[in-house]
Order: sequence, then C-alpha cells, then structure tokens
Amino acid sequence: MTAVPASSAASKGTRVRTYSPKPSEIEKVWHVIDAEGMVLGRLCTEVARLLRGKHKPIFAPHLDTGDHVIVVNAAKLVMTAGKADAKMAYRHSGYPGSLRKTSYSELLAKKPEELVRRSVRGMLPKGTLGRQQLTKLKVYAGADHPHGAQQPTPYAIAHAHRDAESRRTVG
Repeated sequence: MTAVPASSAASKGTRVRTYSPKPSEIEKVWHVIDAEGMVLGRLCTEVARLLRGKHKPIFAPHLDTGDHVIVVNAAKLVMTAGKADAKMAYRHSGYPGSLRKTSYSELLAKKPEELVRRSVRGMLPKGTLGRQQLTKLKVYAGADHPHGAQQPTPYAIAHAHRDAESRRTVG
C-alpha cells in the first residue's frame, strides 16, 4: 500500500468550507401579506419561501432562517380552473371509517385560515424543521391582525394576483 499524496490545495493551507449561519446571525423580520384577489397556489409558494428563508443570502436547508409571515384577507382568495370544487381536503382521526373530505370551496367559506395553512404546510419540509417553520405563519380571514407590536412590513407579490394572470400572454 502506498500513501496517497495530499492535494495541492490542502498543502498550501487553503481550505474550502461550507458556510453555515450562526443563530446570532439569523435576523427574523415580520411580513404582512394582503391576500385579497390572489391565487391560492401562487400566494402559498411565496409564503413558504419566506418561512424557509430562501430569499436570504444566508439560507441553509437544515436551519430555520426564515421570517414570520402574517396573511390577512384569506377569505378573499381565489382559485383557478375550477379547483375550488375539484380539490378535496382530507381528515382522518385514525379510527376505521373516519375519513372525512371537504371541498376547497367549502373550506374557503368556513375556514379560510385552515385552507391557507394546509396549502403552505404541504410546501414546507416534512419533520421537525417544517413544523417549526409553520409556527411562524399567522393567517386571518379578515383585514385585522393582533401583531402590530412586531411592526410588520407589507410584502407585495405582484405575480400572485388574479388580474396579473389574465394579462399574461400564452406562447
């Protein structure tokens, strides 16, 4: 057996290291998003991106680097292509025969907060990290929220509005 020579980079003393942010470097900001007239899926992808922290240069997939997000006017969301009646939300208690299903249109009418929370939850990582990131999401059906003390900044999502979709050209 012969010894393998050290690479030239290691012998010069230069090492390439992966950056991992420290907890003291992670800054959490509060954002408020007005969901009136927005498409559900487009809104939820941006919310999941903010919760994970992918918009930050210090993003690390194994850490919670994301911000807090407040979604207001969740009752005024829209869904495209008849998805409101076609898509179903399922619940199961664990007992035989206890599977319950509800259409997205019923869920939007009764519990719009739950509809947004479920949609965002499906876009976050599964496991303890995803559950931790989901706790930073606050959804309200109306225009009021009790988080004024956190001084949230408005976050605009131009491409998520229903009228922005109709302006797009196909081709």
